[in-house]
Amino acid sequence: MAEEFAEKTEAPTPKRKQKAAEEGQVLRSKEFATAAVVLAGVLWLALSGPALLGALKTVMVESLQFGRADVEDFQPLRPILSVGLTLLPSLAFLFAVTIFVSVASQAGLGGFNVQPKLFGFKASRINPGAGLKRIFGLHGWLELGKGLMKVVLLGSIGAWMLWSMKNDALGLVAGSVESSVAALGWKLVMLLLVMAGGLLLIAGYDVPIQFIRLLNKLKMSKQEIKDEHKQAEGSPETKGAQRARMREIFKGSARKAVEGAHVVLTNPTHFSVALRYERGKDEVPVVVAKGRGDKALAIRELAREMEKPILEYPALARAVYYTSREGQQVRDDLYVAIATVLAFVFGVNLRAGGGQPNVIVPDSALFDENGVRIKPA
Repeated sequence: MAEEFAEKTEAPTPKRKQKAAEEGQVLRSKEFATAAVVLAGVLWLALSGPALLGALKTVMVESLQFGRADVEDFQPLRPILSVGLTLLPSLAFLFAVTIFVSVASQAGLGGFNVQPKLFGFKASRINPGAGLKRIFGLHGWLELGKGLMKVVLLGSIGAWMLWSMKNDALGLVAGSVESSVAALGWKLVMLLLVMAGGLLLIAGYDVPIQFIRLLNKLKMSKQEIKDEHKQAEGSPETKGAQRARMREIFKGSARKAVEGAHVVLTNPTHFSVALRYERGKDEVPVVVAKGRGDKALAIRELAREMEKPILEYPALARAVYYTSREGQQVRDDLYVAIATVLAFVFGVNLRAGGGQPNVIVPDSALFDENGVRIKPA
């Protein structure tokens, strides 16, 4: 309950935006869509107007003439079909253009987002209280302001354009019918084009308002952000994916190092240390790779892939991990313990019929899992 009334001052997170998009809460502007559709229609009229007038002329001519066959074989649907086929290309193109522009204008603002679940029934959509809140709240006042702006702006533009055309309109009487219709058509196109520009001005006012309203609606409280982070970090799937990704990254960088190792010492679950001892090259054993947690698991996975010996020596693995860096020689007080392990790996004890030897880690190199020195009893 406290979260509902918490002050929402924080910007929405990507997860919040994605969830809002799935619920249909994206940037939308009816004014921008209206302006775009009207402008597209006017441009279509300017480009295809002559073709449409030609089609209308053909329809009128065919409608006012008939022959003997039309009387003897009268079919009432024939002229209707003829008119439809004549006007269909122009009107179909207009319909396609307006539909495309309508969809593209909204997709350009909020992205093309179709969610089938939004078409389902929701009782909140017919809630009288919510409807009254929209009418008398801030949303209602904004819509009223846009409506008044439309009336004033478009009315002023229309009146000014008609007044400026009055002299030209009177001069059309002196011309031929064809030229007068063409001139009147271009005047109409210009009038609609200027009014479409007015709609674009209104859209320029509406789009920022809708963006601010959406941003305020998606804002989150600090507690909501904390809960979201906690949920994301606590998700087993997320943690598993992160660990797998880290292992793959580390395996890529550690592959060459583990490839040169002769043995891997493990904790067995928390630590892994890869050691190299190449006769004639290394005076003492060298740590080529080490890690704990996911890195330790990655080292073991690489060692299994390359069929490297993996031996469980918890105390010795921790001792090497906390006393040596990668690429560094092991500490001198660990020589005996590591030499014993390497002798077993190189087959000395195997040839003698022995099993995995016990090693003694000196008291000076005893550590717990957190790297704290263990004091001898």
